[in-house]
Amino acid sequence: MKLRVGYEMIYDFVQPTPMIVVLGTHFSRASDVIVPDFLTVDPPLQITPYRDMFGNWCSRMVAPAGRVRLAADGIVRDSGVPDPVVPSAIQHAIEDLPAETIVYLLGSRYCETDLLSDTAWKMFETTTPGWPRVQAICDFVHNHIKFDYQHASATRTAYQAFQEGRGVCRDYAHLAIALCRCMNIPARYCTGYLGDVGTPKPWAAGDFAGWFEAFIGGHWYTFDPRNNVPRLGRVLIAQGRDAADVPLTQTFGPNTLVSFKVWTDEIDERADAAAACAERAIG
Repeated sequence: MKLRVGYEMIYDFVQPTPMIVVLGTHFSRASDVIVPDFLTVDPPLQITPYRDMFGNWCSRMVAPAGRVRLAADGIVRDSGVPDPVVPSAIQHAIEDLPAETIVYLLGSRYCETDLLSDTAWKMFETTTPGWPRVQAICDFVHNHIKFDYQHASATRTAYQAFQEGRGVCRDYAHLAIALCRCMNIPARYCTGYLGDVGTPKPWAAGDFAGWFEAFIGGHWYTFDPRNNVPRLGRVLIAQGRDAADVPLTQTFGPNTLVSFKVWTDEIDERADAAAACAERAIG
């Protein structure tokens, strides 16, 4: 299937303000991009791209005082197959892990392994290592946290989400990541597009999503404790230790987010084909 992905963000700045933006489809999906979701800025600005330490594409700019619009609109090909489920994926001994995964065993800004280690072992020590253990962690987080946009917080950590029992998708991901790391399973944070394709309507307003990947069975596998079921149409934007590594926009000065829209919509190819036929017939 084909997905139309994109966003529009409108900011008001009181002064020229440096920004870092991480909003493009991840390079691992480059072969799936049909129409690139290039960042456009109004008024036009100089944009300087670079790769961060995790390989994510980032864009630097200096927003002028006044109103600034960031937008993109692209088309991505997707398999239409839900997230894979591999119950046989094993948990690796720490000494057998690839060196590049070790950083994802350590505590980070939003994932305090030191505060959750004892709790994690008490709760999950008797679970089967590997996929079943990660799934048990996801099941717990899914049931423990109540989804609540009204209590979203940019500073809530995994430990605080554990204590408060509420949050948004990034809080679900942070808590599951921290618990996995406490159990010696490398886990990394992911941000991207995830629409409601394949789920019953009515659909909520579009938004970006947060999930995580665990390294088991020799591969990074997707887990989503917020939804806790395999989903289709997931389009990765960036990966890091936690959300502090991959903020979609990072502003270095005061500003107001005036408007925020995100879309991840399946393109009805049959309707498009019918429209094209109609146009040719008229022509």
